[in-house]
Amino acid sequence: RTATMDKKYRLALALILVSLWMVSAAGFAAGKVYIDIDAPGFQQFPVAILDFQNQKAGTGASPNDPADSIRRYLDLTGIFRVLDKKSFLEGIEPGSPEVIRFSDWSAIGADFLLRGNLRDGGNGLSAESRLYDVTRGQVIFEKKYSAPDGSPQTLGLSIASDILLALTGDAGDFRTRIAFVIKKKSGSDIFTMNYDASDLKNMTNDHSIVAAPRWSPDGRYFAFTSYKNGRPMVFLRHLKTGKEKTIASFSGLNLCGSFSPDGRKILLTLSKDGNEEIYALDIETMHLNRLTNSFSIDVSPAWSPDGRKIAFVSNRSGSPQIFVMDADGSNVKRVTFEGNYNTSPSWSPRGGRIAYEGLINRKYQIFSADEEGNNLIQLTFDEADNEYPSWSPSGRQIVFHSRQNGKSRICIMNANGMNLRVLKESRDLLVMPAWSPRPGKQ
Repeated sequence: RTATMDKKYRLALALILVSLWMVSAAGFAAGKVYIDIDAPGFQQFPVAILDFQNQKAGTGASPNDPADSIRRYLDLTGIFRVLDKKSFLEGIEPGSPEVIRFSDWSAIGADFLLRGNLRDGGNGLSAESRLYDVTRGQVIFEKKYSAPDGSPQTLGLSIASDILLALTGDAGDFRTRIAFVIKKKSGSDIFTMNYDASDLKNMTNDHSIVAAPRWSPDGRYFAFTSYKNGRPMVFLRHLKTGKEKTIASFSGLNLCGSFSPDGRKILLTLSKDGNEEIYALDIETMHLNRLTNSFSIDVSPAWSPDGRKIAFVSNRSGSPQIFVMDADGSNVKRVTFEGNYNTSPSWSPRGGRIAYEGLINRKYQIFSADEEGNNLIQLTFDEADNEYPSWSPSGRQIVFHSRQNGKSRICIMNANGMNLRVLKESRDLLVMPAWSPRPGKQ
């Protein structure tokens, strides 16, 4: 069968059953943003990161230097071009480490410079770091850090977050996790991993058919659809206590959609009344409110970040397309018109844009458009099938599934389609990635 036939077959199963695949505050200048990464023609900003100086007398370079972790985290953002240490000139006045020759750093093209000192003691690691604006010759921030666990990665993560916050006004996505489904012959389960692909963990261990992992925006809940009890049901897990309950077990299809921005409601696709329709469920009261009423198939609902609108997929126009309606189900409007197959809408947390997958030249590619369907941008162009986009909490990156030549990947790219990187690759099927909120309701 062709790729198009495979996709249509999978959609039919998804709509009728579930889917074939279902199985410390820094001293920053208040409010000042040094770089505009949303400007047209954005180019990566060159930053130089010096190895941290070990303050313990009589020792050389420390194996606990956080500099490499900082470089790696900043490189993952796609915002910075981390300069190679081999290009560094001396840049520091001999005998006077606090005097910096900024002309040396300008000469190698650095816009920003990070320097730091490290103390490796019995109570873990501690560090001081300074970020400089090379062009102006000024300190942007100076801050002390500690890592009681003795981990240079802990220091690196905190410092990288502060660099991003100081320069862009946003701390980034470093502390987030990504959930996704791994489908094997023995069944499917949901796993999660860190933003940098580390710390892979089971979220479920049922070896059943699972689908549609969803995080609540407040970080309290995790929802998903599973066949672990023999038929599709929606389960809700309290992430702190681990307690889990069934929230949708009607006859027919019970498929999980996105949470409302306040985390109090969750969207569902149910076929209990004979047709796949979209509902909103109040998690506390369990009150169910039907939002669509059509002879067509309506699935994949996603709430807008302000809670006023919902994007969803419907075949009411003859083929799967993306529609937007008000949160009460009124004012339904089609927003995709290019191509005859568009699905999996994901609304940017920054508002204004919806990412989705669309069929073009017999391949599935990731697109984004505004909520009116205008300003369409194609984000992926390769020979793979790219599906299931999900935005990062910052709204500046997108995670998605990519499949080509028998290999399945979870990938991340910037919102403009640049800086693509592979998080995980497998011969098993890796699908339906979903980005977590930031911890601590940031």
